[in-house]
Amino acid sequence: MITIREYNKYKEDEILNLYKRVGWTNYVNNPFMLKNAYANSLKIFGTYKKEKLLGIIRVVGDGYSIIFIQDILVLPEYQHLGIGTALLKKILETYQKILLTDKTEKTIQFYKTMGFKMDIEIECRAFIQMVATNCIL
Repeated sequence: MITIREYNKYKEDEILNLYKRVGWTNYVNNPFMLKNAYANSLKIFGTYKKEKLLGIIRVVGDGYSIIFIQDILVLPEYQHLGIGTALLKKILETYQKILLTDKTEKTIQFYKTMGFKMDIEIECRAFIQMVATNCIL
């Protein structure tokens, strides 16, 4: 049985394993930053099979009107089973949504099936100034 629950206790080994398995090396190479990012996040949910962490969604924001979905990750062997969708739905129940993500066809299609529109589809532009990124540019 797979469950979703709030992620309250940071366990560095399981979190670093998850980020490593999905190839997000910026975080893996800076575990101090990741631990502090988790400590200062607005909301974090994890997906579990018994006590094994399968996926995570982490958001930051003001907590009332807007959030930024910073991370959504699922272990590769558990992808395409609805886990990412369930995590995203858990967050989308409450907040206004703005999302920046990789520009891969797989990622674009996932978010479109969740009701997101690309900025160009709604006559808008998104701007960002970055120091480091997980995005493939």
